[in-house]
Amino acid sequence: MDLPDPPAGWDGYGRTAYLLVGALSHSSKWRGVLCESTEQPQLADAQYRVAAALGGLTRDWRFDRMSTVVHPGSGKVTATYAPIAKHFGVRVRPCPPRHGNRKGVVEKANHTAAQRWWRTLPDDVTVAQAQASLDRFCERVTDHRKRVDPAGNRSTVADLAAAEWLRPVPAAPPIAVITVERAATAQALVHYRGNRYSLPPELAGTTVGVTHRVGGTTLAITTGNGVTVAVHHRRADGAGVTVRTDTHVTALNTAALAAFSSSAPHRSKRRIPPGPDARAAADALRAGHNPSAADGSAAAAAPVIDLTVYARAAESRRTLP
Repeated sequence: MDLPDPPAGWDGYGRTAYLLVGALSHSSKWRGVLCESTEQPQLADAQYRVAAALGGLTRDWRFDRMSTVVHPGSGKVTATYAPIAKHFGVRVRPCPPRHGNRKGVVEKANHTAAQRWWRTLPDDVTVAQAQASLDRFCERVTDHRKRVDPAGNRSTVADLAAAEWLRPVPAAPPIAVITVERAATAQALVHYRGNRYSLPPELAGTTVGVTHRVGGTTLAITTGNGVTVAVHHRRADGAGVTVRTDTHVTALNTAALAAFSSSAPHRSKRRIPPGPDARAAADALRAGHNPSAADGSAAAAAPVIDLTVYARAAESRRTLP
């Protein structure tokens, strides 16, 4: 599902965020994962996380006729997605053409996520905080929806989901490599999924690529030509950690000292006398602060406050009446 106008602080999301929603057709329990693109590696990563959040795998997976899973014309599974389906051990069942109602439980989940969660999401949250907010919304709101079976027994979505027969999720995610582009900051840092990773200072301000394997523990930063310039240990998403290597710290200090020059005085020590505009503005402020001196005469003396009046008032209140 497309989510327009994500918060400005979400690196890599641009004007649209994407929410991959998976739902169990019997209990209608659903979970969602935020993604910055709809590429197949992002899809495989999100599917693994959704399956783990749902508590297991079903036998069949029903999809839209999305080009990352099936060929839109024929409905056959693509050659690149077949290994992913095999890894999960599921059968792909695409919706027939113009019959999106075959997965109505997901469409209703999309409507709920858009109207009751996305519209009220604050602008000052990070991607990790937004994902945690969505998880709490599903656990506290959608899982407690009331259900009544044909026999008249009352239950909830969580009760029905707990009784479903689900296969365990594989221990490892599918083999897929995620590659995204990021702009390096002036401090030679790259922002990725709530953390900051360093790179050589000569690449500050350029566009680099961030590559890592789904479920992997390392992260590589490459140039536009595909040259790897840094490899870091990947931290947990949303941890807010800055990862720098000793080599990058030394190179950054060297570059900062090389740019330093003592030929010009420090800006805070330069003499910058006020100009005519500044003097006119100061005169206007003085006239507005003391109207009696607007004609250029000396400012009226400020009134003298006699503190003995307050002392007598305080003295009379030292004893209770």
